[in-house]
Amino acid sequence: MAVHRSGPLKQQNKAHKGGRHRGRGSAQRDGKGRVAVKVLSKKARKELSRVDQRHRASQLRKQKKEAVLAEKRQLGSKDGPPHQVLLVPLHGRVSLGEALQLLQDTDKKVVPVGEQAGMPSFMLLCPQLKHRWFFTSAMPGDLHTVLDLAKVADTILFILDPVEGWDSTGDYCLSCLFAHGLPTYSLAIQGVGGLLPKKQADAKKKLSKALEKRFPGDRLLHLDTPQDAVVLLRQLANQKQRHLAFRDRRSYLFAHAADFVPSQESSLVGTLKVSGYVRGQTFNVNRLLHIVGHGDFQIRQIDAPTDPFPLNPRVIKASRDSDVAMQIDTAEADGAAEMEEDLKVLVKADPARQESLQSEVVPDPMEGEQTWPTEEELNEAKDFSKEETKVVKKVPRGTSSYQAEWIVDEEDGSSGEEKEEEDDDDAEAEDFMEEENSEAEGSEEECETMTLGESVRDDQYDEKIDEEAEEQMLEKYKQERLDEMFPDEVDTPRDIAARIRFQKYRGLKSFRTSPWDPKENLPQDYARIFQFEDFSRTRKRIFKEIGEKESEGAEVGWFVTLHVCGVPASVGESFRQGAPLVMFSLLPHEQKMSVLNMVVRRHPGNLEPVKSKEEMIFHCGFRRFRASPLYSQHTAADKHKAERFLRSDVALVVTVYAPITFPPASVLLFKQKPDGKHSLIATGSLLSMDPDRMVIKRLVLSGHPFKILTKMAVVRYMFFNREDVLWFKPVELRTKWGRRGHIKEPLGKRGWSLEVTVFPAAEHVTGQFCCRFWGSFNIGCDISGAIGKVARLTAHAAGCLPLEPPPACSGLEGPERPSALPSPHPPPLFLQRRKLRQR
Repeated sequence: MAVHRSGPLKQQNKAHKGGRHRGRGSAQRDGKGRVAVKVLSKKARKELSRVDQRHRASQLRKQKKEAVLAEKRQLGSKDGPPHQVLLVPLHGRVSLGEALQLLQDTDKKVVPVGEQAGMPSFMLLCPQLKHRWFFTSAMPGDLHTVLDLAKVADTILFILDPVEGWDSTGDYCLSCLFAHGLPTYSLAIQGVGGLLPKKQADAKKKLSKALEKRFPGDRLLHLDTPQDAVVLLRQLANQKQRHLAFRDRRSYLFAHAADFVPSQESSLVGTLKVSGYVRGQTFNVNRLLHIVGHGDFQIRQIDAPTDPFPLNPRVIKASRDSDVAMQIDTAEADGAAEMEEDLKVLVKADPARQESLQSEVVPDPMEGEQTWPTEEELNEAKDFSKEETKVVKKVPRGTSSYQAEWIVDEEDGSSGEEKEEEDDDDAEAEDFMEEENSEAEGSEEECETMTLGESVRDDQYDEKIDEEAEEQMLEKYKQERLDEMFPDEVDTPRDIAARIRFQKYRGLKSFRTSPWDPKENLPQDYARIFQFEDFSRTRKRIFKEIGEKESEGAEVGWFVTLHVCGVPASVGESFRQGAPLVMFSLLPHEQKMSVLNMVVRRHPGNLEPVKSKEEMIFHCGFRRFRASPLYSQHTAADKHKAERFLRSDVALVVTVYAPITFPPASVLLFKQKPDGKHSLIATGSLLSMDPDRMVIKRLVLSGHPFKILTKMAVVRYMFFNREDVLWFKPVELRTKWGRRGHIKEPLGKRGWSLEVTVFPAAEHVTGQFCCRFWGSFNIGCDISGAIGKVARLTAHAAGCLPLEPPPACSGLEGPERPSALPSPHPPPLFLQRRKLRQR
């Protein structure tokens, strides 16, 4: 009798587990020490009970609260730096002298320090409040001084007019400060008591309504009497501090005194002894020092003199029985400090650990030198070219490979691809028509008629106008308007062949997907800058070391004297004339030159056309320098289209040569006018430090359709000789409505007309045919002028030669150190591949 046997597809049921549920111990015995992958890759998290979770949350809240209170108590105390307050009047009717006098008449000890930016500065000591303030002031018209003092100020005190609040100059100053980064601020009104009692309430209502836009929810204080000044001081002392990211991770110092000692070799360069309070982080003597507006320098040593502004001066009893006490005079304390200054050397720089001032690399012209390729490399290049050019075709039997090369496969372009392209082109054309109609309707709705009154002094309007400057500005407006209407279009030259004039550009099948080597045909100056292998990883590592690692040097709140060597005599002269001296300690690698990219947007109050490569003044974080930038689109692709003008409707990326700066950092762009004044052009933030960011320039040649047939069109005035038509024959043409085509052949002897094969059908071809070329838009400058100075950089365009071998960039020195980009030279194998492709 045959026995039935189940097949391989028989259902397998789970076996029944008898007995009680298996516990954790039996599971571990069965596993025999094996641990799951998730447990190995992640840290073991201890599950807390609900009571423990609440207790932990309360502890975290308590720690944060204690940290905020400790920071508030340290600022202005005897162990911390003085509370630095910057007074900025926002209206012309505000009297700054009266405000300073009211603050000095508050029964507190006042110690005059000197003049900063032409205005008196003083130290205010208050033992009752256990607080000390350092007051400086600046006028809103002196914009760079206001921004330099705002970099180090703990609090900015804005003084408003009771009727109007601020004028146009004050509003412009506020725009710059908000874009730069605003520390803690307070608002004070001056002159309310001078108004009639009936008008005071109305003035306060109007001012509060105006403040809702700029300062929503902020408290207004009065500054008319000494009692108001006392209330204001208490508000400043108890106010919560706001942080600026670019100065929290660096140590910085505001100079209270400076003495220039010329060197023995030259009187133009010497040692600058700067005294002030350490702020931010611990001051490391081996780090470089950046003086805002003057450059980077090395520190020789740090001295620790006696604090000239102690909150509680030393007390000497006259006798044991009497209760009379005598305070040491300030002048005697200063004299004692000068006597002990040479004895109290805090720390000296270590030459082995001190950072170098090298900001650029001297390129070696023989670094990338190469020999003629060997036979093995030539054969490898030939095999590679054969692999790339393999095409499968249907040929008759017995056909050799040489004969198969001459057989044209007419069915390569399938109808399915053409249909998809036709659908895409129709969709693009419909979208374009809808956008034009919407723009036309919007322009009709926005138009209105206005009646303007005649000016009384029309004949004197243009008395002081510079005609030459006006002609240049008119030409800029015309160029900007043409670039908006016909972006990137240029006229085909007739005095020189187009294939020679545009030999630095190439045609691309697709700007998004076509390959482009970022190291190809770099300018010679790229061998002199530095590049990180992984900039974000280096930035994270440096910031982590600042938060965790304890550095040696002058602690925060100490009054120190820095011996800065190699300083020009002009720095000490500018300080004696009243200019503020602000210094920041640099992080590792921040003195080296590289390519910075910044995202900016046009300021709405400035409509002047700004062309690419015009010199601008940059405020980038704690730095101030001059540069001639390039503008490009802000996209997520690997290639970015260059812009000829700084557009006002979108955010653009600004690319410049500048010293390395770790983000986050705010960016302000100013342009200097012929009269010496500076106007704010754009504001933004620092994006990245990336020399490999490709900025591609586009050129468009246009031609007029002369005859339109079913699948062909005759185009005129795109080229003016037959050789140019044949040279640019592989480049695809496009119309502004999305139709595409290829050049078939030139017509006539002179080549003014050419025949174009159009797909889809040319029934609806209207407008012009455009031939688009692309070339790399690299920046170049004389970097030597930026060593130890304010970077005055000049950018220029450098295109990409399609027939020349691309340069190579060899490996970098390490993931954590920036290395120099070597001199551009091609590898032998890649050179041979390019030559074989050209053949």
